[in-house]
Amino acid sequence: MNVMDLLVSLTHTLVLTFKDVLPVLLLLVLFQLAVVRKPLPNWKRMAAGFVFVLIGLALFLDGLETALFPIGKIMARQLSDPAFLYGSEGAPARAEWTAYGWVYLFGALVGFATTIAEPALIAVAFKVNQVSRGAIREWGLRLAVAFGVAIGIGLGTFRIVTGTPIYLYIMAGYAIVVVQTLFAPREIIPIAYDSGGVTTSTVTVPLVAALGIGLSETVPGRNPALDGFGLIAFASLFPMMTVMGYAQLASWLAKRRVG
Repeated sequence: MNVMDLLVSLTHTLVLTFKDVLPVLLLLVLFQLAVVRKPLPNWKRMAAGFVFVLIGLALFLDGLETALFPIGKIMARQLSDPAFLYGSEGAPARAEWTAYGWVYLFGALVGFATTIAEPALIAVAFKVNQVSRGAIREWGLRLAVAFGVAIGIGLGTFRIVTGTPIYLYIMAGYAIVVVQTLFAPREIIPIAYDSGGVTTSTVTVPLVAALGIGLSETVPGRNPALDGFGLIAFASLFPMMTVMGYAQLASWLAKRRVG
């Protein structure tokens, strides 16, 4: 891809980003002028901020599309390539789940890294730290969510390799979440539930989806349309467990120190 292709791609992404962000901007301005009936404070500064956000999002999304997403898909295919897993013996008719250890590890690391870099999680963690007056640390929450996504994506890649029904994992996972909700500190429960939602955002979703499709295309006996999707559900479910588990562990350690 030459410089001209990059500029064309960036322009296209900029236009799409503008179309996505414009309704939000119009809604905020409409409510400010028609409902609140007050002029926009520092409108020049706000306009400049909108332009910065627009350019930043376009560069961010285009960078992901140009570099990270193809790498994730290629790595999934290479790690699950029968030539890499089985050598000259060739792939068996059915996938042997024990041969895909590197795939599980790669999926978990991808889930962890993308979640740590997720802008939505960074914003939520910052606000949680502010509202809790430092009681819930930003990095503590971010790491808890990232570990949850790592576990979820690792388990999700195992599901793709083995071909087991996804509903078994989802039912068992939500059963654990319900039980944890009964015992977790009350103030952490809404945050834990929201933590599952912020993982389905700009960075995580496209890369995880590419990972699932790339993996299902190379595993023997798997259909990308049936088995390639579902990793995002794992990325949403398991952070709820780890965030509540993090709060439960912190509460237990605090009680132990007092005792």
